[in-house]
Amino acid sequence: MKKLACVTALTFGLVACNGAKAPENTPAADSSGTTGTVAAAPISVETSAPAAAAPRAAVASFKEVTIPSGTTLRLSLQSAVASDTSRVEQPVRATLRAPVSIGGQVVLPAGSEVNGVVTDAEESGRVKGRARLAMRFSSLAAHGETYDIRTSGYAQEAEATKKKDAEKIAIGAGAGAALGAILGGGSGAAKGAAIGGAGGTGVVLATKGKEVRLGPGAAITTRLTAPLTVRVRS
Repeated sequence: MKKLACVTALTFGLVACNGAKAPENTPAADSSGTTGTVAAAPISVETSAPAAAAPRAAVASFKEVTIPSGTTLRLSLQSAVASDTSRVEQPVRATLRAPVSIGGQVVLPAGSEVNGVVTDAEESGRVKGRARLAMRFSSLAAHGETYDIRTSGYAQEAEATKKKDAEKIAIGAGAGAALGAILGGGSGAAKGAAIGGAGGTGVVLATKGKEVRLGPGAAITTRLTAPLTVRVRS
C-alpha cells in the first residue's frame, strides 16, 4: 500500500513537469505588436518607369568638294626669304589671305596654312646676272586635315640695273671731260672723258645689283596645277 502510494506520487510529478514545458513548435511572438499578414508595399509609377534617355549630340556631317586645277591661291608669306641668304629646300610657310569658294560655299577659309620650300635662290652678280628667288608649295591644312597639293612655282627676279649702270658711266665720263677741259683744253677734255668713263665703269663693276627679299606679310600668288578634293561641313 505504501509502495503504491509512492508510484502514484511519482506519476503525478512527471505529468506536472511535462505540462509546464512550452511546445517547441509555438511561433515566436511578433515584437512589433502587430497581427495579421504584412502586405507588400506599393511601387510608385515614378520609380518603376525607365529613365528617359539623354538626347544625343548632333553628329556633324561632311561632304567632299573638288577644287579644280588652275584655282588661284592668294597667299600671305609668313617666312622671311631672300635671294642672297636663302638656300634651296629651305622651308617656307604662308597662309591664305583670301578664302577659296566653290558654288558659293567657302571650302578653304582665309588663314589656312600652306607649306613649301625654296626652289631657287641666286644672289646678284657684280657685272651681270640679276638676283632670283623662287619657291613652290606642296601641302595645305584646312578643317583640321592636311592635304598634298600641286602648285605652280612662284618666282621673282631683281630689277635690272643696266640703265643706272650706264648713267654712272656717263656721269663719270662727263665729269672727267669737264675737268680735262679746265686743265688742258680740248685734248685734256678727251683724256678726261676717257678717264672719267673708266672711273664710272669701275664703280659699276664694284657695285652688286639689287637682291630679292621677301618678309612676313608679303603678298604672293600661286595656283593649283592639279585638282584638290577637301572635306567640308555639309
